[in-house]
Amino acid sequence: MLNELESLSGNIGRLIQISERHKQAHQALQEQLEQLRADYANVQAELAQVREERDTLQSERDSLSAKIDDAQIRLNAILEKLPRGKSAQHAESDNQLDLLEADSREAHETELHGEHHQGEKA
Repeated sequence: MLNELESLSGNIGRLIQISERHKQAHQALQEQLEQLRADYANVQAELAQVREERDTLQSERDSLSAKIDDAQIRLNAILEKLPRGKSAQHAESDNQLDLLEADSREAHETELHGEHHQGEKA
């Protein structure tokens, strides 16, 4: 009977130790979980800020693009109003207008292509 009580006492002692280890491990996991939740909240806040900055930059880009388009229209209107000289000058000015329009189209296509890639990244 005494041996059984000693064995039982030993088992109870081991159970208490195991319980303490589990309690400590549980507490450590709780602390880790709280830290991860705090990190997640920080990352969410940073993400919101980055998205806001991205939207601002896209808005600025769109505004600048509109200004460039407007300036190009005004420049073309001014160029059309310029007097045309001799036929050689006429051909040269047409070539310059063609180059200007080609550059403009290429810039616009590049911009559109860039917007397509921007949309994929977002």
